[in-house]
Amino acid sequence: MPSAVILEQTPDDIKLHNAKLVKVPKPTPNPDEALVKIKAVALNHRDIWILDGNYPKLVFNSVLGSDAIGTIAQLPDNHTLPSKNLKTGDRVLIMPSNGWISNPLGPEDETRYAIRGGSTSPGVYAHYTVNDQADLFKVPEYLTDIEAAALPLSGLTAFRALFTKGQVTKGQNVLVTGIGGGVALFALQYAAAVGANVYVTSSDEAKIERAKQYGAKGGVNYRHAKWDEELLQLTGGQKFHVVIDSANGANTGAILSSVLIFGGKFVSFGQTAGSFELGRLYFVRQISILGTTMGSRAEFEQMLDFVTKHNIRPVVGDVFHGLEKIPDAIQHLRDAKHFGKVVITVDGHEE
Repeated sequence: MPSAVILEQTPDDIKLHNAKLVKVPKPTPNPDEALVKIKAVALNHRDIWILDGNYPKLVFNSVLGSDAIGTIAQLPDNHTLPSKNLKTGDRVLIMPSNGWISNPLGPEDETRYAIRGGSTSPGVYAHYTVNDQADLFKVPEYLTDIEAAALPLSGLTAFRALFTKGQVTKGQNVLVTGIGGGVALFALQYAAAVGANVYVTSSDEAKIERAKQYGAKGGVNYRHAKWDEELLQLTGGQKFHVVIDSANGANTGAILSSVLIFGGKFVSFGQTAGSFELGRLYFVRQISILGTTMGSRAEFEQMLDFVTKHNIRPVVGDVFHGLEKIPDAIQHLRDAKHFGKVVITVDGHEE
């Protein structure tokens, strides 16, 4: 019997919920769906926020996970998907959310939008899933299964942050904060691919050095008291057109007041360091503060075309084997020692 990793609620006096491996029936697709046999999945910090109870509208006993690659195991009447030329046996990526088609501003109906995993949209940490046919996309042929599993959520988030929101172009100076995580590394690779001058920050000097292998021109340790001055020394005093940030922490004030050019864009896709006090200089300096997360189905397709055109390979930090290893992989992600995505192969598919 197949298995899946579900979100198990714990008593209110226990902070953490559980990621529990359970036996589940093999799902049957409806006429507008396809059955996908999962080959590999990838973790996201969202998984940790869910397990910590810090995520809205949780659906307990639902399957966890947003990122997966699989093969089409069953189609209605075994037909090809006419709009995408997909057929049984094809490798596919699964759109990591549903309910957002093409609106560049945000989901067309926010009440029907959901990110996969622990929500009204069941996740992909399973041997099998059923998915709307419109949410399946061919995997770029040059990517391995492990690389492809790392792409969907982080790759989409970075693509929208950089190009829909930040409108990054060749020759611009771009700062990516907190390098090492999945979205930040994709943002670095994407910006470098279009010819931007990319710099990074981290509290780990080794991560800054590794980032240079993926296109960073340099970086600074954000724990240094004068990190912003060190950064501008690296650029010869040139400030930044766009900052891609996931922290929203204490350093945001320095970014808005001294790192960005007049009229620059501060694009935030997370809040891992909490909130910050918004001073007055940002509007005097014409700064745009732009919130973003995830992206539409149309942007997902654009992202796949982009990574294929530029031959971008996701950075995979660590690989675990088997759905039963997901709790260990989540703890590894908590320890924040990884550089790149954490991927789990789904071995031994059970019928």
